[in-house]
Amino acid sequence: MKRVVIIVAQNFQDEEFVYPYYRVLEEGYPLDVATPGGQNMIGKYGVPARATMSTDNLKASDFDCVILPGGFESPDRLRIRPEVLRFVREMAESGKLVAAICHGPWILISAGVVKGRKVTGYMSIADDLKNAGALYQEQDLVIDGNLISAPHYKNNGEFMKAVVAALRS
Repeated sequence: MKRVVIIVAQNFQDEEFVYPYYRVLEEGYPLDVATPGGQNMIGKYGVPARATMSTDNLKASDFDCVILPGGFESPDRLRIRPEVLRFVREMAESGKLVAAICHGPWILISAGVVKGRKVTGYMSIADDLKNAGALYQEQDLVIDGNLISAPHYKNNGEFMKAVVAALRS
């Protein structure tokens, strides 16, 4: 059975964690929540993310999908962690599913995996994506091979439909 991990740090966007978390569980996939130091984190509006593992223990060989929620603080905190960048890079390069929403693509930029790829994200990071060599798309959902991205939690439904469809294939 395919395994999924959601990676968050403090002040993640609550809706972009909760919706994917429960959709993955509804589908019956084993799910981990990785955080720096394996500490529980709190979203911008008070939703807890109970960690099941530390980002220090992430191994691409253990997972089939990584989901990167936004909320600008969480991705900004994660994109400076070498273990997160290594993991995301290994996932992307090995063809495993990498899904990022809102500011989550900041992590993809820092991991060096967006050059030449179609990606979307929150409008304020459009220039960051373009400057990193991404083929920025102003769309509600972008699928480019194993990379799925969406710009906002209002796109959670179509974002997770695409993630679930990719997991099933």
